[in-house]
Amino acid sequence: MSSMIGTALKLSIFGQSHSEAIGAVLDGLPAGEAIDLRAVQAFLNRRAPGARQMPGGQYATARREADKPLVLSGLAEGRTCGAPLAVMIRNTDARPGDYGNLRDTPRPSHADYPAAVKYGPAHDIRGGGHFSGRLTAPLCFAGAVCGQILERKGITTGAHIASIGKVEDTRFDPVDLRPETLRQVSSEPFAVLDLARGEAMRAEIAAAREAGDSVGGVVECAVLGLPPGLGEPMFEGIENKIAQLVFGIPAVKGIEFGAGFAVGARRGSENNDAYEMVDGQVRTRTNHGGGIAGGLSSGMPLVFRAAFKPTPSIAMEQDTVSLSRGENTTLQITGRHDPCIVPRAVPCVEAAAMVAVLDLLLMGNL
Repeated sequence: MSSMIGTALKLSIFGQSHSEAIGAVLDGLPAGEAIDLRAVQAFLNRRAPGARQMPGGQYATARREADKPLVLSGLAEGRTCGAPLAVMIRNTDARPGDYGNLRDTPRPSHADYPAAVKYGPAHDIRGGGHFSGRLTAPLCFAGAVCGQILERKGITTGAHIASIGKVEDTRFDPVDLRPETLRQVSSEPFAVLDLARGEAMRAEIAAAREAGDSVGGVVECAVLGLPPGLGEPMFEGIENKIAQLVFGIPAVKGIEFGAGFAVGARRGSENNDAYEMVDGQVRTRTNHGGGIAGGLSSGMPLVFRAAFKPTPSIAMEQDTVSLSRGENTTLQITGRHDPCIVPRAVPCVEAAAMVAVLDLLLMGNL
């Protein structure tokens, strides 16, 4: 089924934006792993909208959800017990009335029209239904759980806002990147390495919002401490596994690992990552491959970037069609929407990476 993913570790996500609840089931977690639910809640809070997450408040939707996870099974006395870990997160601030007109006039760049063709009148149009970014909350729960297990194995994951609009943050050092850097940037309310660049990004978001528009951006993520050789050829390499999960985040339109598309303009002599011995360990002098070669981890930092489109729900009047009348018309979108989803997407990208990496570790028993 399309809402399930994984090999040794299987993740299933359920619910709709305005259904009674959303949630996830993780099947295949090793038994006996301690799970700190307070730390899980803190991770979920990074994704949630509101002034407490993004100073100024105007950078996120006005929808307020507590995102309190209710664990239904899979834990006993704070540890995984071998049963599937099931969680439910209630939707408490839904406003389905904001979406009544969209069944006839689909929103540009949303799933409204193709979903109406696929599912007919049964499609849940409210807030995008199962296509909504609201479904990233259970993804973040799953990622937070996997992240705690990975940390105990010496594997650290972190991400930051690489760019919003044309404003760029400092990039991660692909060769000399430390776990404390990832932990520090992940703890920031607005996850950037260069605070001055962060202020410029906020101004970019505010300008788009004032114009009734939105703006996109890029999230850069890194995973440290991976053992060399992690991954499975051909279709379950690290890129394959991470990309599939990352593309489950609504609004992702592109992903690149290491130097990414820039390698297309290089010669092999420029792009090859030469090996060298450092303190008795095999390293590479550069890391254009992003810590991956042949779909397998090289032992270097795993670095990738995901591009997010501008939020398609904007206040400006847009052209669309009336499906019932079969004619062109215009649409004025109301409701509560982010002028930029990138800041809230940072933990979602981390979560996708952590689920993928733990699945690969369990597959390879490394």
